[in-house]
Amino acid sequence: MTNPDVRHVTDSRVLAALSHPLRRRLMDVLKVHGPSTVGQLAERTGQAPANISHHLKVLAGAELVEEAPELARDRRERWWRLVTRGVRWSQSDFDADPAARAVADAATSLNLDRHVALARAWQATDDPSRAAWGEGPFSTDRWLRLTPEELAELGSEMNDLLARWAERDVPDDGRQREPVFLFAYGVPATP
Repeated sequence: MTNPDVRHVTDSRVLAALSHPLRRRLMDVLKVHGPSTVGQLAERTGQAPANISHHLKVLAGAELVEEAPELARDRRERWWRLVTRGVRWSQSDFDADPAARAVADAATSLNLDRHVALARAWQATDDPSRAAWGEGPFSTDRWLRLTPEELAELGSEMNDLLARWAERDVPDDGRQREPVFLFAYGVPATP
């Protein structure tokens, strides 16, 4: 099943734009908080507004973010939003060009570094914060015996499950809901 709100990237220039930790983080902030101004993004990331503006221009050049002028209260205020909720790529799309493959490898490595850093940050959090979440946070792993097609099917099922939770109508029950990061990798490996 193809998700129209997930862009399949086949251009190494787009991956190059993604291959910067702050740009990757800006996309996460926009995904979690929605359209934002440069000032809001600077506050949420602890970066200077000029630095945020530069990186937004790079992301806009790769058509990963765009301006949202309808949200501005005046001509000086600039709002930014994601073009799509997510991006994906396949290493095999870049096999024909060694330079493009190097960019895809770097983007994949940065993505993995970001995922691991978020999990490590949770592990380093203080005891009261951890206690507040009770048994909610989890990690799981399994060793499976799969064909390439079965792994692709499993990945599709996992993505569908996560999309269902991400796109659900959030209940209006007065309970506070915080951003939760969830990731999974399914890769051939040797125990």
